[in-house]
Amino acid sequence: MPGESGQPSISTTLFEPEVTAGLEVGPDPGPDWSGGPSINRRIFRAALIVTVAGILVKVVAAAKEFVVAGVFGRSDAMDAFLIAFLIPGMLVNLFSESMNQALIPTLVRVRETEGPSKAQELLSSAMAWICLLLAVGSVAMALAAPLIFPLIAGHFSPEKLRLTEQLFYGSLPVVLLAGIASNCTAVLNTFERFAWPALAPIVTPLAIILGAWLLSGQFGIWILVYANVAGAAVHMSLMIWMMQTHGYRFRLHWHGMTDAMREVIGQYGPVMLSGLVASSGLLVDQGMAATLSPGSVSTLVYANRFVSVILYLLAGAIATAVTPYFSQLVARGDWAGCRHTLNTYVRITALISIPVALVMILGSRLLIRLTFQHGNFGPADTAAVAPVQAMYAIQLPFFIVSRVFYRYLVAIRKTSLILYCGIINLVLDVVLNLVLMRWYGVAGIALATSLWTVSTFIFLCFWAYRLMPPDGASNPDGMVTA
Repeated sequence: MPGESGQPSISTTLFEPEVTAGLEVGPDPGPDWSGGPSINRRIFRAALIVTVAGILVKVVAAAKEFVVAGVFGRSDAMDAFLIAFLIPGMLVNLFSESMNQALIPTLVRVRETEGPSKAQELLSSAMAWICLLLAVGSVAMALAAPLIFPLIAGHFSPEKLRLTEQLFYGSLPVVLLAGIASNCTAVLNTFERFAWPALAPIVTPLAIILGAWLLSGQFGIWILVYANVAGAAVHMSLMIWMMQTHGYRFRLHWHGMTDAMREVIGQYGPVMLSGLVASSGLLVDQGMAATLSPGSVSTLVYANRFVSVILYLLAGAIATAVTPYFSQLVARGDWAGCRHTLNTYVRITALISIPVALVMILGSRLLIRLTFQHGNFGPADTAAVAPVQAMYAIQLPFFIVSRVFYRYLVAIRKTSLILYCGIINLVLDVVLNLVLMRWYGVAGIALATSLWTVSTFIFLCFWAYRLMPPDGASNPDGMVTA
């Protein structure tokens, strides 16, 4: 669906980024980690900056949805595009986002204990490896497309299925472009650079808006593919430039299987598999929606638009903000700081997300009518989408709070638990979909998602506190053995 104290503040860095020639000049040494409350203030400021930047991005993204809905409605072409774009997004999450979660705690530890040159070597090796995986994954999925799409969109007509496959092939360059941009963004966050990386994704919805307005008559649904590829290329270029101005070079060079790289790969496997399980759940949902009445896939996707925006703004912001701080606290063995930060942000996220969920549930029909209902999207479409959105909104507080637990477990390298949680959720998703869609149709699929999110919250909460060492525990390398 997710920096100050003895150095320039985030607000200063936003307007005056320090440009370094390389690691010889060096990135900022990092903040003063001497006090838990100051760390929580930094997290809050980082989350606020990411949220504000995310709001700007999502305002433009909402305008994009408004434009796309007016141009394409709930058409067969739009169904085909949405299914086609599932797999590129899945590959980015599967390979690149998983690498971020496995790499960042180790990258922070290596920078802390071995210096910036060793951290650069680790980053170069990790990026070379992930680019190879992205390329191989893209080729493999391209070869498998004729077998995969009939399974997940078996009720599409032959013409609609053919269009889906063609749109998918056209979208594949996004995988490598977005994957590199994601890695560079995660690295920038470790230096407490949050604002510009959070703003940069705005280029893609802007490209789609311009394309849909100006070129949809000429290219039809294909303009969404072209605009996504162009936006991803610009986004990647911006992230590479920003990362290099803050001390890390973009190099794809394998430095061998060092202890640090071995640690990253060891954590990467479970995270990647958990990402595969989560992506499979998305494919299951949309595949099951495709077995219902025409337009059900579009209904499901439109209904999730605003919920996903809130998850991006709140869950994404808190996950982005806490990740480098948890990594630092764990690397230093500051378990009192970990506990304080965990408790603080569980309370804050719950207090914010519960009222938001209630507003989304009660105001679902009004929101859909005011935003989507125009052009080819009529009152009947609003009546179909609104109850599905309300079902999706139930998950909000459970998902958002669970991100705090999730990022702590990643920081202590307990990624195997993330995988177990994902497997449980995939089984629940399939079972609940089969039961609830019989009663509620496409709204039952959305309700099933919310219910397994509750399961995620319970699972991650239990293990986060179960594995929290006593406040006086000492563990220099940050590894948790409980």
